[in-house]
Amino acid sequence: MSVFFQLAVTTALALAVVAGAVAYFRAVRTPRPPVGVFNGADIFLMMGFVLALPYVYLALPGAVLPVVLALVFAGGLSVGYQPLVANGRLRWALILALIASVLVCHQAFGETAPPYWVANSAVVGLVVVSATNLNVQGGIRLRNVALFLLALALYDAFFAWVVPLTQELADAVQGYPYAPAAGLRIGEDLGGVVGMGDLLAYALFTTTAYKAYGKAGLRTGTVLVVLCGAVAPVALQHLVSAVTGDGPALVPAQVFFGPAAYLGYRVLRRRGPERRMAEVVFRRDAGRAPQQPAVRGAAAARTAP
Repeated sequence: MSVFFQLAVTTALALAVVAGAVAYFRAVRTPRPPVGVFNGADIFLMMGFVLALPYVYLALPGAVLPVVLALVFAGGLSVGYQPLVANGRLRWALILALIASVLVCHQAFGETAPPYWVANSAVVGLVVVSATNLNVQGGIRLRNVALFLLALALYDAFFAWVVPLTQELADAVQGYPYAPAAGLRIGEDLGGVVGMGDLLAYALFTTTAYKAYGKAGLRTGTVLVVLCGAVAPVALQHLVSAVTGDGPALVPAQVFFGPAAYLGYRVLRRRGPERRMAEVVFRRDAGRAPQQPAVRGAAAARTAP
């Protein structure tokens, strides 16, 4: 029963953040930051940030960690949803209500109760959608995303199985609100949790693939997310447990999804060059005919007798 529950929860969460990120991408245009083209050097900067962040979290006193995470969540929501809620006071009122709901549910029901995980997952999912679109609409290319996820797969494997840093971070947030994860727990027996980093990887790859190659990219990303991001890690964990009687405590999803995403990129690139942001037609502009009064005026002047 627990394996099916875990599969259902992880698959639903993965698809939810992908659908949310793509829907946001199609409907909302974020202000493009004044930076240059995303290149290989940025991947090393991103990996450096990913490597350093767990150590920063672990260096913080236990009571400080949820405060830092709450501030990170609030900042991500404020920047990402400014195009949707332009009124700053209203936007911050909504953000504070979301952040407060997580704390209230944690204090009232506990960290294993469904209300807490529903509230925390909603905040984490909204942050993932925001961060995804800030990167995708900021100009990140599918090639860069694929390389980053491939490097992230090596990182996750090392810090899960060689140096147990990932497990230490998971233990550090136990008992506190604002877990950097989404999921659903019902008591001590049923539970399915997906890390915030994994959700960001799924949304980032699929949304970038959609930007680059349209529906073909969306289909490829969605299939890889379900099979390699949600199903494969859960299936392996329970399979090893059934065979050996002692399954691994942690199976990093990026070990499956990172290589699969890179292969997916290699297949998609055969379709030709990636579509850039300047070539994307947003939903609100889809029905508008291009207005070129100067050209039409010139043409009329040439055809006049």
